[in-house]
Order: sequence, then C-alpha cells, then structure tokens
Amino acid sequence: MDRRTLVGMLAAAGAAFPLVSRAAIAPTSPRTKNVVFLHGLFADGSCWSKVIARLQKKGVNCTSVQNPLTSLQEASEAARRAIAAQPGPTVLVGHSYSGMIVTEVGVDPKVTALVYVAARAPDAGEDYTALAKNYPTPPATGGIVFDEDWGRLSEQAFLQDFAGDLPRDEARVLYAVQQPFKKSLTTEQTTNAAWRSKPTFYAVSTQDRTINPDLERFMAKRMGAKTIEVAASHLALISHPDAIMNLILEALAV
Repeated sequence: MDRRTLVGMLAAAGAAFPLVSRAAIAPTSPRTKNVVFLHGLFADGSCWSKVIARLQKKGVNCTSVQNPLTSLQEASEAARRAIAAQPGPTVLVGHSYSGMIVTEVGVDPKVTALVYVAARAPDAGEDYTALAKNYPTPPATGGIVFDEDWGRLSEQAFLQDFAGDLPRDEARVLYAVQQPFKKSLTTEQTTNAAWRSKPTFYAVSTQDRTINPDLERFMAKRMGAKTIEVAASHLALISHPDAIMNLILEALAV
C-alpha cells in the first residue's frame, strides 16, 4: 500500500469517526464560589480582610461592600448592587449590625446561604432594640458617643468592649478607620426575614461585649442555624479568621 492510499484511508476513517475535542470531554466546571461580605457599625469593609485572604487562596471570589451606615434602605441597595454583580450563586455574610441587611436582602434568588457573625438577626418587622432589652445591656453600648446625629465608639470602648481580644496596636488602627453611623439607623426594621427560607449559619462570640452572647444564641436557635461558638470578642472575624472561614466554606457547600 503506497503512502497516498494510506493517507486516504485515514482521512475516510476520520470522517466516519470524528475526533472529540479536549474541551468537549473536559469535566463540568464546579459551581462558581462567590461571597459578598457586609460590615456593621464601628467598622468598614476592610474588617473582612483576613477572612477574604484565606478564601481567595481557596479560589473563592470575594466582594466586601462599603456600607454607607446611613439607613437600612441605602445599605440594602448597596448590598443588592454587589449581589447583582456576582457571576453566579452567592453566599451572603454579615457581621454585627449588617445582619439586618443580610436578613433584608438575603431573599434574592442568587443568594444560596446566609452567614451571621455575631450579628443581628431579627424577624420581619421585629423591633430589634426591644428584643435586645430581654438581655443584659452589653458594655459597648455605654461607649457610643454622638456628634449631632452621627455616632461612633469612644476609643476606650472600642479597645476594651469591641475589639477586646485583639493586640492593642491592631485594635487602635481599626479604631482609626471606624465609620460613623446615623442615629436613626438603629431603630429601623426589616421587611423580610431571609433566614426563614435560606440555609443559615451563625458564629456566636462567647466573649462578646457589644452584642450579648445569649442574645446571639437565641437568634441562632430561632433561625435553626448551623451554629458554632468562638471564644472571641465581637471581632471574631479578625481574631479567629480560620473559624469564620470554615463556617463560610460550609455555607458554600450547600
């Protein structure tokens, strides 16, 4: 058989049994992993940096929203914009006050799970302030100072009651970047309770002096959340980032 005949036979065979491209037989890509982070009072979006760095090493796409701390409506709008910008299913994570935002906007169909870190978790239309009065007032409350309608924590309260388990130098930097909040923000109520329809996870800070730990336990239990307890101040996301990362990874796996 000459070379020309052999080439012809191979071409005919190729037509009858076409080669399958590498792309066509590649395994299906895993679901896109996206996390949107929301911060609370006395903080800004950088408070999630340690958790974000750990998740990014695992291939998770992270976005930390800069909460305007002016009203629940404006904070919710900022969160919704961030969720809309995600390329796929998204886990929503909130700390402290921003649990209100998680509860409000977490009903978005793109959101697959909710993670609360020492966070408020009210029911729809519930007066959170009235709920909190069922528990001893945490020490940080007495450290809030107002300049007209704008509040912030005093340095002493920040270092002792908000970030009590962080090295003093690190806590002082965080104090310097805290954002003021509008006083009316603390009296607003959610219209949704996303935790009633979404898988929910909660990290209780057992040494919290900003939200009473027993109030955190109550809210987590009421939600039926997968709950962990972290021996941390209100800032477990900074003092115990691995524990918070692992909880978020559980939420991503839902």
